[in-house]
Amino acid sequence: MLENIQWLGHDTFKLLDGDRFIYTDPFQIADGADKADFILITHDHFDHCSPEDVAKIQKDSTVIMAPASCAGKLEGDVRSVKAGDRIEVNGAVIEVTWAYNVNKYREPGKHFHPKSQDNVGYIFTANGQRVYLAGDTDFIPEMKGIDVDIALVPVSGIYVMTPEEAAQAANTAIKAKVFVPMHYAAIVGTADDAARFARGVQGARVEVLERATRR
Repeated sequence: MLENIQWLGHDTFKLLDGDRFIYTDPFQIADGADKADFILITHDHFDHCSPEDVAKIQKDSTVIMAPASCAGKLEGDVRSVKAGDRIEVNGAVIEVTWAYNVNKYREPGKHFHPKSQDNVGYIFTANGQRVYLAGDTDFIPEMKGIDVDIALVPVSGIYVMTPEEAAQAANTAIKAKVFVPMHYAAIVGTADDAARFARGVQGARVEVLERATRR
């Protein structure tokens, strides 16, 4: 199920869908990387919306899905999205989900990722599998009812769910056959966060992916 997914660090994944490449939140991409057919960007923070990294994997036909706050920073075929959208692009159906903080604050009363249609996640299909990219989020009510094959969820705490909160989301809300931790071992978080998440998940498989070379 995961043979066509590479974790490139932080929230960056490269997924092979037939002969198409899908990238999520490209960040610190190496020169010479495979060119993208689709790029999914969750929000406008520098480690998720990085124009220089997008440019490394962009070709003339690349379709970029991004919130409006990112659109002005990017060039090419950029499709502005918001939480709650359901969009069909080149035969692919993409659902845009909510992603926000409920208990992570930059200062009292101000979340790192406030509830806004500009902070998003995605549900999309790659190689016949439904994939949920949670984005930078806490455990939120909108996760109830998500039913996918693979769920990519943040686990580092500080800006996103802690490992224990992510495990609670996996155990009580998100339905997935396989959970893959992300958002660690780069800006914040360590491999121990991924291991703690894996220990906390019950009744579903957890795959802690090795970080692939950035190609």
